[in-house]
Amino acid sequence: MGSTGTVLRELRGAQKSAKGVSLYSRYVNRPAGRVLAAGAYRAGLSPNQVTLISALFTYGAVASVALVEPSWTLAVLVYAALAVGFAFDSADGQLARLTGRGGPDGEWLDHVVDCGKLLLVHTAVLISFYRFGELPSDAWLLLPLGFQLAAVVTFCAGLLREHLGKAAASAQGPSWAATPAAPVSRVRAVALLPADYGVFCLVFLLLGAPGAFRAGYAVLAVVHTLFLAAFLAKWFRELKALRAD
Repeated sequence: MGSTGTVLRELRGAQKSAKGVSLYSRYVNRPAGRVLAAGAYRAGLSPNQVTLISALFTYGAVASVALVEPSWTLAVLVYAALAVGFAFDSADGQLARLTGRGGPDGEWLDHVVDCGKLLLVHTAVLISFYRFGELPSDAWLLLPLGFQLAAVVTFCAGLLREHLGKAAASAQGPSWAATPAAPVSRVRAVALLPADYGVFCLVFLLLGAPGAFRAGYAVLAVVHTLFLAAFLAKWFRELKALRAD
């Protein structure tokens, strides 16, 4: 087993493409995940165990949002746990690529944890609004449901776009697969920041000020809904273009 420095260098050489990745994930979450992956490797953990550690941090934070009255202390703890959970979510894939121990079971488990996370985090906000929020109107209770819909549809549609695209590429043969990929765009990486889960986690730092939290959460809900519309149109066009003649 190599030194931590050696493991980190190997992990840096086994990164996924930065295409379609926001600046936060590229420069904050992936490097943090790389450090955690190196630690997990040194500790002899498997990628699936790292995924479960990610779930422990994330789901613990989500449960706290639903069960504990909002405060500044809770805000810091929830954000820290969500951010660490997201970093471990990056670490499991990096560890899998480093060790060659990835497989369909690990990918399945990772997606199940991610889907549960998106469902539960907005459910927790809804519960918090109902239990602790002095809402201007009961209509605010619909906001987490709409945000949840946008988040889950984006996640599921993105997965389908990826898998259907791979299937179409395989069916069309090596000539299509050899098409050079578009270069990584810094402008796109900046534009994707509002849709990044790591940026979304930042809103929980406002839990100590319920009015500010509601406002920030509402803004992000609108932004994610607009991104969903743009993504759906883009992915539909891309899949239509892959249709076999």
